[in-house]
Amino acid sequence: MAKVAIVDQDYRADVKACKVDYDYQADLKVFVVSADYQAKGDEKWFYVDAEYQATTKLYWVQSEYQADLKVCFVDADYKAGWDHGHKLQNRL
Repeated sequence: MAKVAIVDQDYRADVKACKVDYDYQADLKVFVVSADYQAKGDEKWFYVDAEYQATTKLYWVQSEYQADLKVCFVDADYKAGWDHGHKLQNRL
């Protein structure tokens, strides 16, 4: 389950991520859900306001080389998922 809190300092983050424009560039394709019970696996994210509610604290970086994870947002839940094996798989 991926309940994600966005943090404003990189040292507070569990994961540093970079948004990419195309799904073929991404390690993980993400679908954002509207309720916390819909957050399943690593690919369906629900944003929370408080860090203590999160399963993952995320910090957005500008460059791919700074990122632990490259993310592309998709418009349908069936498109979401890992593109290939990754060290963070099943850890968000």
